[in-house]
Amino acid sequence: MAKMKTHKASAKRFHFTATGKLKRGHMSTRHNTGLKSSKRMRSLRKAAYASETRMHDLKRQLPYG
Repeated sequence: MAKMKTHKASAKRFHFTATGKLKRGHMSTRHNTGLKSSKRMRSLRKAAYASETRMHDLKRQLPYG
């Protein structure tokens, strides 16, 4: 049987934790940061986790994660 291919765009954005959760970054942190408040930018720096509703699709896209 052929090897499954990793979805490279997802591999760059998501990383598995030791417990099997998928860690991700926040959006809206690249451009126009001067318009966003300092409090908002601080909170966007922190990592977040992928929702349970997306886990099935993401695990299929990242088979060797």
